[in-house]
Amino acid sequence: MSRRPSLTQSALLLTLVGLIRQSLTFLSHIAIARLVGAQAMGLVQLILPAYAVMQSFCIAGLSVSVAVLASELHAKQNTLALQQMVKTALHGLVLLWFPVALVVLTNGDVLARVVLGDSRTRAGLLLLLPALLLTGVEHLHKQACYGIGLISLPAVSEVAEQLARCLAILALLLAVRPQDDTIAAALITAGMLVSEVVSSLFLTLGLHRHHPIPAGHLLPSTLLRRRMGAIALPVSLTALLGNLMESATAIALPKLLVVYGLSPAEAMSEFGILMGMTLPMLSIPTAFVNGLTLALLPRLTEARTLGQHNEFQRISETAIRSVSYVLLPSVALIAVFAPRLGTLLFHEPQAASHIGGLAVVVCAECYHMLLVCILHALGRQGESAVISLSCGGVQLAVTLLLTGHLGLTGFIAGRVFSDAIAIPLCLFRIHRTTTHAIPLGRCFVVPILAVLMAWAVVSFLIRSGSDILAQPLPILVVGGAVYLLTLHAQGVPIGHAIREN
Repeated sequence: MSRRPSLTQSALLLTLVGLIRQSLTFLSHIAIARLVGAQAMGLVQLILPAYAVMQSFCIAGLSVSVAVLASELHAKQNTLALQQMVKTALHGLVLLWFPVALVVLTNGDVLARVVLGDSRTRAGLLLLLPALLLTGVEHLHKQACYGIGLISLPAVSEVAEQLARCLAILALLLAVRPQDDTIAAALITAGMLVSEVVSSLFLTLGLHRHHPIPAGHLLPSTLLRRRMGAIALPVSLTALLGNLMESATAIALPKLLVVYGLSPAEAMSEFGILMGMTLPMLSIPTAFVNGLTLALLPRLTEARTLGQHNEFQRISETAIRSVSYVLLPSVALIAVFAPRLGTLLFHEPQAASHIGGLAVVVCAECYHMLLVCILHALGRQGESAVISLSCGGVQLAVTLLLTGHLGLTGFIAGRVFSDAIAIPLCLFRIHRTTTHAIPLGRCFVVPILAVLMAWAVVSFLIRSGSDILAQPLPILVVGGAVYLLTLHAQGVPIGHAIREN
């Protein structure tokens, strides 16, 4: 196997970067929420799903194809074909971006008013068009770096991009001091554009300075385009339709909350709190999973390319166990302190609403993301697409059916139910492809039971009425001890659990 940083080294570096990025995002959300309020945050949350749809059409499939092919070509030490592949991907990006830009430029008002349901989002949509192209350039270069094992360059770029975004948004808001939600949302998207300029320039120049020794041979252009298309098409289709369903959910959610009994202003505020405060707060530990999947895809692809099946299985199993032992207790910890954090950070006590169900949503979606990554490394993009799209349809249907009657509980039920279908299906397809059964007990059941036991004990302490026991330090000590002891009782040594965490 070609030399590259180990999975642990790569995952730790990318996790650190992800935590810095998540922390910067989280802190900026606090500042932005205090400056512009929940309704402006809600407008931005309407724009972002539309941006995600555009990204899925232009970028998602190309990014995965670059990651997979860069890993394969790097394993075969064919640097000439690797450079050829990146240029081909950039040409494809421009070709895909033009029709999207044309549609938004000519129909921006209709998209904002009819599709997104609020004409105040039009300015933000227009500002995100150049950001879309720059994001594509950034992502393709970033995936090429991951494919060849060059982790430090995109790591620095991630931090620089997020720092530039936070500073640009806050500078614009403080300079203008907008009193209108439309202007506030536009300024936030303008700050996003500034950050994409920084990251795309940094990565493009940095990768061009990293000149590997020319080796190997160029591939026939037609063959390369077909290979890239075979990977990109199902991924793009999945991302596009998935994001369309996510966007439909985001657009419909405020309206469904009105049906549930809230006023339009209350519905938009609750939507803004959910998407701009509660979920970002719970999503901080997902930086570990994001970093792990970025390092995992090229590592598993190399193992498959070189025929190292036992290594593929070992890495896959280790990745799932790592997520279980790190993500679950971290999300549970944030959920326990969510009522205090919501009031302290956002001045919004409602930020802890539905925290238990949303914690389940975050964990389940991280498992789903990790298993999809393994399927992509196996070359099963089509099967992954079918699973994700089918379960996305189930999620949308359940959300539309239940939210008008149950409020946000219906939205949570839709997301939990869809992931409860997707995760077993992904595990089944991985087993059929590799003929290796992932041990469900050690990877899933044992850590979940330990977290639930710790959650139950900590919840009892909080409700006990004791001022001493309900303080953060006793909760951390008791909760951690219960978690480790429950793992030990199920056959996981405490020392091993601490190493996994």
